[in-house]
Amino acid sequence: MTPAKINEALCTLPGWAKKGEALAKTFKFGSFREAMSFMVRVGFEAEAMDHHPDWSNVYNCVVIRLNTHDAGGKVTAKDIELAKKIQAISWVG
Repeated sequence: MTPAKINEALCTLPGWAKKGEALAKTFKFGSFREAMSFMVRVGFEAEAMDHHPDWSNVYNCVVIRLNTHDAGGKVTAKDIELAKKIQAISWVG
């Protein structure tokens, strides 16, 4: 994707930013349980798309980075689509 297309997509994804060659966002939940339930739900969407995030979890924070390994680690339309699904799942912004 071109930088202009990525920036256009980011306008519809609150809190997401391009960091290096990935889309990234940190989600802060009310508890570890909430963070884990969010990750499980995102996992189902990612598996259905066969497109899996790079992510980490520490207590109530989930950090997600999206890029497409098959495209040399670049941001593609698949990353935008998964970010939109993740955004729709999240109840913390």
